[in-house]
Amino acid sequence: MKIALMDSGIGLLPAAVAVRRMRPDADLVLSSDPDGMPWGPRTPEDLTERALAVARAAAAHRPDALIVGCNTATVHALPALRAELEPRIPVIGTVPAIKPAAVGGGKVAIWATPATTGSPYQRGLIRDFADGADVTEVPCPGLADAVEHADTEAVRRAVAAAAALTPPDVRAVVLGCTHYELVAGLIRSALHRTDGPPVVLHGSAGAVAAQAFRRIGAETDPAAAPTGALTVLLSGREGELPHAALGYAEGRLLTAAAAAH
Repeated sequence: MKIALMDSGIGLLPAAVAVRRMRPDADLVLSSDPDGMPWGPRTPEDLTERALAVARAAAAHRPDALIVGCNTATVHALPALRAELEPRIPVIGTVPAIKPAAVGGGKVAIWATPATTGSPYQRGLIRDFADGADVTEVPCPGLADAVEHADTEAVRRAVAAAAALTPPDVRAVVLGCTHYELVAGLIRSALHRTDGPPVVLHGSAGAVAAQAFRRIGAETDPAAAPTGALTVLLSGREGELPHAALGYAEGRLLTAAAAAH
């Protein structure tokens, strides 16, 4: 079994680790675009062309499924990716975990890139899935870029700025960019409060990985032998995980598993 994941950069790492934990015997293909990143400032048409190129590089390795490990690419390029690859390769998009965060109502915040915050796409998700919750949209300028470059100080500044915009009595925070899951610990610390229950963070990695296995009719098996190989594609070229990826537990886990294999 082989699962491919794509993103402009290292935002695909959380979903890749989720896949690895659910099926340690699955081969992984991680396809990113260091030559064209970041994708956020690009026009939808340009972004779609970059995403198609990254997806084609992954598809050449004949995966059983392709996970679009990027919220922005899912918004703009998912229809084009599915039109080209399905039904041969199921394509699974990444959607912010608004629905599970909103269960039970109360106050919820969505941390997202400035381009996504307030967008018709995100407003539509809130309308369809917030289920009566009181939702605050929180823009996080610079956070994804700081995470991508493993710039710890820039990450701390961006997280602190977003935390200051987050209502103090929120019950849950949706991590609306896959990069943010890599610094969930810092976000949790920034939102720590001495009174009341801790804020619950909701990412998408686990749900996206599970959906990939459902789409191909495969069972998860965390106890499977850890025999899965790792292939890294950098704008179509085979290589290694970027150095910045090793600044995160997810990158180190994937690298260690590949070395052991």
